[in-house]
Formats: sequence, C-alpha cells, structure tokens
Amino acid sequence: MREIDRMIRRIGDKELRKKVKNLMSNPEVRFTPEYLAFENCPGGAYHHHSYEGGLLHHTVSVARISLLLCDLIEGVYGGTVDRDTVLAGALIHDIMKCYVYKDDGRKFSSSPLGDRIDHLTLLIAEMYKQDFPLDVIHTVVAHHGDNSPLSPRTLEALIVYMADYTDAELNRRVQRAAESLIRGVGTELKINLSAEEYLGILKAKEHDGWQGVKRLLEIMEKKSNLTNP
Repeated sequence: MREIDRMIRRIGDKELRKKVKNLMSNPEVRFTPEYLAFENCPGGAYHHHSYEGGLLHHTVSVARISLLLCDLIEGVYGGTVDRDTVLAGALIHDIMKCYVYKDDGRKFSSSPLGDRIDHLTLLIAEMYKQDFPLDVIHTVVAHHGDNSPLSPRTLEALIVYMADYTDAELNRRVQRAAESLIRGVGTELKINLSAEEYLGILKAKEHDGWQGVKRLLEIMEKKSNLTNP
C-alpha cells in the first residue's frame, strides 16, 4: 500500500492526482455498501491473482510495467508519452473488483452485484461522474485490448493494456503450472494459494523433484489448518 501511495504521488497533475487518490481510497457504488477492502481483494476469482491481496499485487505490477514501457518508448524509440494518464489508468483500472467479488472463506466468487454488472462498467460510470479526463477514461475502457468495448486508440491506453495483459498472463501461467504439479502428486488443496506460494511449488519441483513438491504442500496445509482451525 505504501508503494501505491508513492505511485499516486508521481502523478504530476494535481487535480488528476486528487481524483485517483479519492477513487482508490473510497470507491463508492450506490447499489450496495458491501465490498472487499482493496488490500484483501483478489485480482480474479480464478483466472489470475485469485488469492487474498491479489488485486494489490496486480495493481502494483501493472503500474511498474507501465512505467517501464514508458521508459522503453521514450528512451529507445524516441516517442512521447503522457505518464500521468498512463499511471492514473494503471492504478485504477481494476479498483471496482472490490465490489464484484466476495470471500466465501476458502475461495472467492462473484458477489451478487458482480453477477449483474462487471467491474469495467462500474468504473467507467464512476469516472464519468467524477469528471476524469477523457483520455484517462479511455485507458480504462480499453485495458482489455480487443476484448474491450473499444480497443486501445492512444499510446497511453496501449501501454496500460499491454502491462495489464503481461502481468495477468504471467500470474495465470505460473498458477496453472503449479496446479498441474499439485495434481501430479495426488493432492487436492482446499485453500487459495498466493503468487509466492505458487512460485514456491515450481521451485520445489525444480530443486527437489516430486518429493519436494509433496513436502511443501504438506507444510502449506498444516499452516492453513493452524491459521483457520
């Protein structure tokens, strides 16, 4: 969360910085008062970052990748990028996921609101109401690439889309690889694992083989039982 605050402070435009900070600290939705805290919310129910704190990890990573892409475009290709627009879009692009997911104890699933309205629609409506700049709204509209209501039409929107896709796909592939190893040792975990734990499983297989995976999973299960008796 401290890094999120530092990223917000890097937005040079004072009014935009204030809008981003207010939206991230208090993402109001009139339909329901129920939501998951930003630092506890998953990035998704299954496809990527599907663990407590996943949305926070995803947001930090998308912002970092976006800034690296800005450096690449400006330093290597001689382009010009509006970094305020990029950073604002990267930080808030998924904030309404706090309202569309719920915690069932052992897993995350769609909330009653999430069964009716997607996070993208909720966020665009709120950004319009709060008078965000059109180019920042477009980065959110287009952050799913060709699966968005509009594909990216600006360089800034393209950057945010590429950063979002890169981080989500990296996390998804690590998670699926680890799940395959879990099935390979005949274990059925009943807990959500974090990105660090999924990466740990891959490293356990790399260094200690199938026995290493099995031992690590046993440790994870015991730790979970102690935390959630």
